[in-house]
Amino acid sequence: MSTVAGTVVAGARRQRVPVTGTERIGSYTLLRVARGSLEPGTPGQFFMLEATGRVLPRPFSLCLASPDGLAFLIEPVGPGSDALCACRPGDEIHVLGPLGIGFDLDVRRPLLVGGGIGIAPLPYLSACLGSPPAVVGFRSAEHAVAAELVPNAEVVVEPTLVTQALPAGDYDVLACGPEAMLRALAARVPGAQLAWEAPMACGYGACYGCVVAIDGRYRRLCIDGPVLRGAPDELTAT
Repeated sequence: MSTVAGTVVAGARRQRVPVTGTERIGSYTLLRVARGSLEPGTPGQFFMLEATGRVLPRPFSLCLASPDGLAFLIEPVGPGSDALCACRPGDEIHVLGPLGIGFDLDVRRPLLVGGGIGIAPLPYLSACLGSPPAVVGFRSAEHAVAAELVPNAEVVVEPTLVTQALPAGDYDVLACGPEAMLRALAARVPGAQLAWEAPMACGYGACYGCVVAIDGRYRRLCIDGPVLRGAPDELTAT
C-alpha cells in the first residue's frame, strides 16, 4: 500500500527503478524497467511513469510482466512520452502503480480487441488468459508492426476497422483503443469490458483531471476505471 500526497492507494507502490532497455517496435517504443518491489497487478490497470526532469508523470498500461521486469508500450506524442522513449539502460524513472480497475478475467470465451496504442495492455492480458483470439487494428503498416506482441491476433489496417473484422459468435469482448472504436464496440457488444483513456495528472484521484460522466454522475476514471462495462456518457467533464 502506498501513500502519495496524503492519499492511500491500496496495492500500489511508488519506486524509483532503473531502465533495463528500450526497443523500437514500429512507431512505438517498448520501455523495459526493473520490477523491484512493484507488483504487475491486473491487466488493464495502469502505472504512472515519470522520467527524470519531467514535472508530471504519464499513465501507461502494463504491456509485459516477468519475475524481474515490467515493460510499457509507448507512443512518443509529447514531451513526457518523448522523455520516456529517450531513456537509456541505467537511467532511473519513478513508477507508481498498479492503479485503477482492470479487466475482470472471469470470462468464458474471451476475445481481445485493440486499436493503435490501445493494444498496450493486450500482451499481458493475453498471457493471463492463455492466449485467446484477438483482433487488432492500426492506421498504418508501420504501426501494425506492434501486432507481433499480441498472440493469435488478426491484424487490420485502415481503412478496414476492427469492428468489421470481429468474428461471429458469442464472445466476451475485452478491448482498449480510441474512443470511436470503443463506442462502436459498446453499441455492438453490450457488456463488453472497455478500457478508456482520459487526461491524468496524478493517477489516484487527487487532481480530478480524469473526471468522466457515468450514468449521469461524474466519476474519476482513475478510480472507477479505466476499465468499464459499456461507455461513459462523456469523456470530459464540463
